[in-house]
Amino acid sequence: MSDALSDDELAYLVSVLDLAREGRTDELLTAIHAGVPANLTGASGDSLLMLAAYYNHPDTVVALLDAGADTERINDRGQTALGAAVFRQSETSVRALLDVGADPHAGGRSAVSIAEFFELTEMAKLLRAV
Repeated sequence: MSDALSDDELAYLVSVLDLAREGRTDELLTAIHAGVPANLTGASGDSLLMLAAYYNHPDTVVALLDAGADTERINDRGQTALGAAVFRQSETSVRALLDVGADPHAGGRSAVSIAEFFELTEMAKLLRAV
């Protein structure tokens, strides 16, 4: 028996990644409750949580955290969901991630370094308050 996914299965998983990217929270949660891993990642290592944070969907970020998404996943560029939320200057997402213990120093391009590099003063204050 082969462990390889069919083209249809792969297309479905790509569509689930799109749900996170588009902030379609209810549909995304339906997929997770049906068995899609909350830590599903795409080809470049972007998790559902990273995509929701990067595309600035705080409600989706919170829902994924509630579903057990891992805050410490690091993509192929050394970034975390917290770093993405900082870059997008989403106070709601940053607070939600910090509240569940996301590490502001994790990754090669940490949330702290992103706040410093882009001179995101308000985000840096949030990260220091941890």
